[in-house]
Amino acid sequence: MEEFHINILNISAVLLAAYLGGVAIRKIGYPAILGELLIGIVLGPAVLGWLEYSEAVKVLAEIGIILLMVYIGMEIDFRDLKKASWAGLLAAIGGFFVPFVLGYFAIVWSGGTPIAGLFVAIAIGVTSLATKSRILIDLKLLNTRIAYVLMAGALISDTLALVIFSGITNFAETNVVKISELLLIGGKILVFFGLTISIGVFFLPRLGKYITRSGMKNSTAYFTLILIVTFGYCELAELAGMHSILGAFMAGLFIKDNLFPKTISKELNKAFYDVSIGFMAPIFFVTAGFFVDVTVFQTDLGLLILVTFLAIVGKIVGTALFYLPSRNGWREGITIGTGMNGRGAVEIIIAEIGLEMGIIDKTIFSILVFMAIFTTLTVPVFLNWTTKWLRKRGELVYMDERRGIVFLGVNPLSLILAKYFKEQEPVTLIDNNRELAAKANKAGFKSIYGNALIEETWEETRADSLAAFVALTTNNQVNLRAAQTAKSKFLVPEVVVAISAAGQTSNVTEESDKRNILFASAVSMNVWFQKIQLDKAEENTILVTAPISCKQWIHKYKIDTTDTLPILIRSEKGRIRLFSSASSLQTNDRVVILKAEK
Repeated sequence: MEEFHINILNISAVLLAAYLGGVAIRKIGYPAILGELLIGIVLGPAVLGWLEYSEAVKVLAEIGIILLMVYIGMEIDFRDLKKASWAGLLAAIGGFFVPFVLGYFAIVWSGGTPIAGLFVAIAIGVTSLATKSRILIDLKLLNTRIAYVLMAGALISDTLALVIFSGITNFAETNVVKISELLLIGGKILVFFGLTISIGVFFLPRLGKYITRSGMKNSTAYFTLILIVTFGYCELAELAGMHSILGAFMAGLFIKDNLFPKTISKELNKAFYDVSIGFMAPIFFVTAGFFVDVTVFQTDLGLLILVTFLAIVGKIVGTALFYLPSRNGWREGITIGTGMNGRGAVEIIIAEIGLEMGIIDKTIFSILVFMAIFTTLTVPVFLNWTTKWLRKRGELVYMDERRGIVFLGVNPLSLILAKYFKEQEPVTLIDNNRELAAKANKAGFKSIYGNALIEETWEETRADSLAAFVALTTNNQVNLRAAQTAKSKFLVPEVVVAISAAGQTSNVTEESDKRNILFASAVSMNVWFQKIQLDKAEENTILVTAPISCKQWIHKYKIDTTDTLPILIRSEKGRIRLFSSASSLQTNDRVVILKAEK
């Protein structure tokens, strides 16, 4: 009992370490995985030795790998491939195979075995799917061609890495050299992919429809079903002589869209995220840090520098060279190469499996972990430089121009804003009150009766092509949750949230500090609704005489939002935009205000 008690304390310590490491690194704009790895290195046997690698931790870490690979599969959206098409394929191939070849020869040249060289080559070739979204959001690149190519490139390179990895592990375990046996291994791999794809395309959708018709709405039962399908796919991979992580990845590709109804997909995705990314996977990444040997900085610094250099330069040069036939320009190719330098989950998983199988030693494993950390640290810095370079030259290409604005909430304020925006782009209003939705229709606007926290409602708005979303209800929590969906699920470039002063709490204040706030401050919206309905608020404009941010403008002119509410900005050319905390005013702009009667 005493040993089990120690394991529980150790697991708790590992989880706490993972959480603290992830939180700390996210605050400076990097993925949590880097913080988890670093905290594992520092608190594990490599440095301080405060955390230990017990059997209980090992089991949880292995389950964490499986669930993480399922989640990575579930996160892949094949629509990204369509948007990036030929350019994404070129970038992925060049960005994978050039560093792959360089990494292989670097290890073989330094005295490593060919199999070890292949493992290192795969790890260098991958591109992290986990790092792309946050960085693209921060740099405001979501609707650029670069973003779609990066997402497609990460998808293809990770898939290539897993397929090649499956063949190498099969070969490494059998040491096969006969042609007949190599053909047998190849046949098993083909059968595996054929069977898993067939199950995913033909069987899982039918199973999903049957369960939906049966009326089952219990998300716990669906979660259990996901695990059953996952472990079934993992077993198929093992039977084919491949590692179970490939089975988990394939399961994730088909589970998301084919197994459960969209009505509970958001709840289920969140639950799976919490269990996989929030609990199990961090244990794996912290424990991966346990196996790192920091003495490589003394004993093998030259090889570490060489591998890291080849990983960075090989990715950039390979992507840029292979990208040339797309005719999108070599500068864009270099920019995409810098963005594809992030490495993470798949690379660390492959490296640790190689260490466990004895294919690579602790030194090579440590070099790969530090290489992943160093290369990922370069991504936001290099991508920021190169995109500024493209912007300066006018070569940053946006995809199909997003159009349309959606207002959540039918009320006097949203109807006034909609009236202005209707002049320049499509406007849609959403409300879960049928009468209010009908009222907006009668006023000449497209309106949707529905709940903005449900995915079906968003699909009616064609959210994938929206330019802006404005959450304008009196419920702050609903506004913030809907805004999060717009930003993270549908990648809407401009998301603005109204904060009601009456419903402001400490949690709302903390969350709203991270958002683009409508009117640039909290507002007593019910009071303004009443004033507008009673015709006690008139519209007016104020000329802007010098460039200034909206928040500074409010403070400079001591605007009291109880009697003066800035709602819009009209440019000198007549273009309308929202007055919000993230907006800036230019000379000769006019601020459209509502002025309350005394």
